[in-house]
Amino acid sequence: MTQHQNTASTAQNNAKPQTVVVKIGSALLANQDLLTPRFGFLQRLLEDVHRLRTQGKRVILTSSGSVALGLRMVGETPETAGVSDKQAAAACGMPLLLNAYKQVAHEYGVEIAQVLLTLGDFENHRRFLNTRNTVNRLLEAGIVPIVNENDTITTEQIRVGDNDRLSAKVAQMVGAKDLIILTGVDGLFDRNPDDPDAVFIPEVSDVSQYMAATQGKSTLGTGGMETKLLAANMAQEAGCMTWIAQGEADRPLSTVLAGERRATKVLPHPNPVSGWDGWIANRLQMAGSVVVSKEVADQLGPDDRPIRRADLISVDGDFTRGDVLHVYDTDGVERARGLSDFTSEELRVLTHNPDVAAPQLLGYNTKGEIIRGNNLVPLDDRHLLWDAPEAVEEQRG
Repeated sequence: MTQHQNTASTAQNNAKPQTVVVKIGSALLANQDLLTPRFGFLQRLLEDVHRLRTQGKRVILTSSGSVALGLRMVGETPETAGVSDKQAAAACGMPLLLNAYKQVAHEYGVEIAQVLLTLGDFENHRRFLNTRNTVNRLLEAGIVPIVNENDTITTEQIRVGDNDRLSAKVAQMVGAKDLIILTGVDGLFDRNPDDPDAVFIPEVSDVSQYMAATQGKSTLGTGGMETKLLAANMAQEAGCMTWIAQGEADRPLSTVLAGERRATKVLPHPNPVSGWDGWIANRLQMAGSVVVSKEVADQLGPDDRPIRRADLISVDGDFTRGDVLHVYDTDGVERARGLSDFTSEELRVLTHNPDVAAPQLLGYNTKGEIIRGNNLVPLDDRHLLWDAPEAVEEQRG
């Protein structure tokens, strides 16, 4: 072997394995009428997971299904179940789901592990890093993590809300190369796919162009095509390719990655943001927001210009120090996101007493920088912006 070949071989051996995150919807995992596991689908899925692993890829599954599988045990249906019913159903259905995965995975010598997450595991940076370390350690051990939201304890106010965005956050967390979202249709269409004139969209770079065509969701699931595009936008920010594809195929994963069947490909951004900026910019829920003038907003950029006490026009929400705030201008346009150095109570004290020194008001020394420049991420056209809270809307009047 030549020196060049030896160097290339060493580089290849030392290269980080490619990670593929797969999101599986409830309708694929649970029979809609019987609310029982669809073992035929699991067989095809895990056979293909094994196939990808033999190619040197690492696989993470983000799996729906626990609520659907537990509904019958608590005497409810998808149409009648309330929040507490779904929490109880998740507690009943999770062992059924994991047992089904375990039975089929065992046939292919695949070890699995359950990872239950909540909103706080993504929004709190320390918990985010701890979760990432756990998932990476499982991958290093050759284990397939099966990630799901902990639906037994979450409510509408403190939940991720859908496994599409959950899968995108996991892909961002581990630096995945590909995110495959398996669903009940071939991918994205320019209108409802039931419309005979609907046109299939094979490739997307700007998801905002198609948001209007994404209404509707399945009976068993919590998200429709809109949440899939929101997830794709998060993933492309992290440099991850997203594939939206029909799950009912003999090789549901490898055929997508090989381009052997129809699927919508959402291209990663050519200049992905850093892990820190990505964590700040890609939120699942809004902790709070502030309004600044358009002049101040125009100055937010690469020079690490902070947002200062004197810049604030209004404050909205209840948040703590270290939460991510959404920054709007007086036209209600979201311009940036960044970590707050103060609680919402402290900020309101500061804004209501502009002529009193911050240390005197708060009882400790501070420069009065609400968001430090290195903790602030200005938004550009590639981000999907959030609608302004009502308090910001009033500023337009």
